[in-house]
Amino acid sequence: MARLTFRNEERIRKRADFQRISRVGAKIQTPHFRVTICPNGLSHSRLGVTVGKKIGSAVQRNRVKRLVREFFRLNKDALPGSSDLLVMAREGAGSLNFWQVSEELKGLFRGR
Repeated sequence: MARLTFRNEERIRKRADFQRISRVGAKIQTPHFRVTICPNGLSHSRLGVTVGKKIGSAVQRNRVKRLVREFFRLNKDALPGSSDLLVMAREGAGSLNFWQVSEELKGLFRGR
């Protein structure tokens, strides 16, 4: 059975890691998200989420981050292994519910 936790080692926190992923990674876009994928050389995937102020108030930005983290937590076995994922929210992402976020992000990883 899959482990449905979001451990500290699965988070991207360092500025240098965010910059490396942005510089080197492959970019994919949807109407509300831009995802950058980069191999990390570890035995597990990691997630970083950025949400700019154009999304809305702090409450909306934090909600988007929670929804993306929850998607990662529930679907990490279906995502590319041993890679860093940087999810950047785009305008309009603040109005999405979990189902919409999940469907949009799942669409990115189908066929990969």
